[in-house]
Amino acid sequence: MINSTFTPELPVELLTVSEARAGVSELGEVLRACVEDGAGVGFVLPFTQAAAEAFWASRLDGIERGERHLLVVRMEGRIVGTVMLELAQQDNGRHRAEVAKLLMHPTARRKGLARKLLGALDGLALSLSRTLLVLDTVTGDTAEGLYPQCGYIRVGVIPAYATSAHGSLDATTVFYKQL
Repeated sequence: MINSTFTPELPVELLTVSEARAGVSELGEVLRACVEDGAGVGFVLPFTQAAAEAFWASRLDGIERGERHLLVVRMEGRIVGTVMLELAQQDNGRHRAEVAKLLMHPTARRKGLARKLLGALDGLALSLSRTLLVLDTVTGDTAEGLYPQCGYIRVGVIPAYATSAHGSLDATTVFYKQL
């Protein structure tokens, strides 16, 4: 069981491909718990641990090639939060990246860890000369309120964008941030 106290001192870690490979099970646990909790992150129920681990395993090649970077935060030694920086590969997009899979295990929410991950992601993006970040999130989700607090600008809403974990069509809200 995760301790419920506020823990701002927890460090954000940038995982190497070998660390990500070793953490696939824990990463899968976070993803599965989020999907089971209704997160609109690309998957529908039923969603198994094996499917969650397969998703993370499919990200490893991109990490190894340097096209994607994975940040995590741990509590009590276990991964409880993630975010990825997906670098645009086009010649005309070398200044931008997509924020993907900001996930916080339901037992680790409301502790400031998502903000901490996003702050670290900003620093990572700048270190890679990426000055424009883009993302989308389920309209009406709690995360939609988080992004403006972290400096993201709302672009607009796309209706009926993706099937939710429970099978209904959800709108998505698009954001950007200039660093």
